[in-house]
Amino acid sequence: MDLTSKRALLETTLRDLGSVMIAYSGGTDSAFLAWAAHRVLGGEMLAVIADSASLPRAELAAALSFTARHGIPTHILPTAELDNPDYQRNDSQRCFHCKDELFTRMEAEQAILGFRHLAYGMNLDDRGEFRPGQQAASQHHALAPLVTAQLTKTEIRQLALDAGLELWDKPASACLSSRIEYGRPVTRENLAQVEQAEEALHALGFAQVRVRHHGNLARIEIARMDLPRALNIETLDRITEAVHRAGFLYVTLDTQGYRSGSMNDMLPVAAITPATMKQ
Repeated sequence: MDLTSKRALLETTLRDLGSVMIAYSGGTDSAFLAWAAHRVLGGEMLAVIADSASLPRAELAAALSFTARHGIPTHILPTAELDNPDYQRNDSQRCFHCKDELFTRMEAEQAILGFRHLAYGMNLDDRGEFRPGQQAASQHHALAPLVTAQLTKTEIRQLALDAGLELWDKPASACLSSRIEYGRPVTRENLAQVEQAEEALHALGFAQVRVRHHGNLARIEIARMDLPRALNIETLDRITEAVHRAGFLYVTLDTQGYRSGSMNDMLPVAAITPATMKQ
């Protein structure tokens, strides 16, 4: 199926829904889905962004700016996953508890507002990855229109570019909790540390960066193409100073560079098998 046909299938899928609330993170996938749904359904859709300490303030502002610029109806939904001991524990199922909280609250809003369906921005490539949140979405009957349309991440970026959407090439940005090593409790304090450190590194000109929280140690991942620029004494000193200000005692630069989901490397194989994802 060519890309034109896939876009037509997406539009048909959305039209058939009649009305839908979309879990919106501000990333390219969910933003494109919200934009497409608004074009097809107009006021019969609502982009819902979950707001908690795990969402960087800069990401919230950017997400709201996008929907405002395109006239997409948007609702900020406060979530309380950090009050859940199962989420705080930060084991391999943390993302399940986060998405369970999100979709539970979305269902409550759905009952009040009368939308027929819930949907989220899962794409075709996401199906082969370790993402416990997908199970939560399934349990709450949240739909994945991008998967129905057989759209990959690359194809979604191309469609967003064709549509003139400014975030077509936006780097991936998972929640702040994904930066904290498994087994270390998720707290507002360590989330704030990560957010402050990453903001400082962005200010130094590093667009794709992760600050991985290992207690007193911050492990910095920078896009490999930017590593040569980081590997000089002056820049390393600026990185160290910025991360120290966020409250970390030690700073290390990961020579493998940025890679999505690197915290999963420390999980035993048994922790990421489907059997352990049953709740």
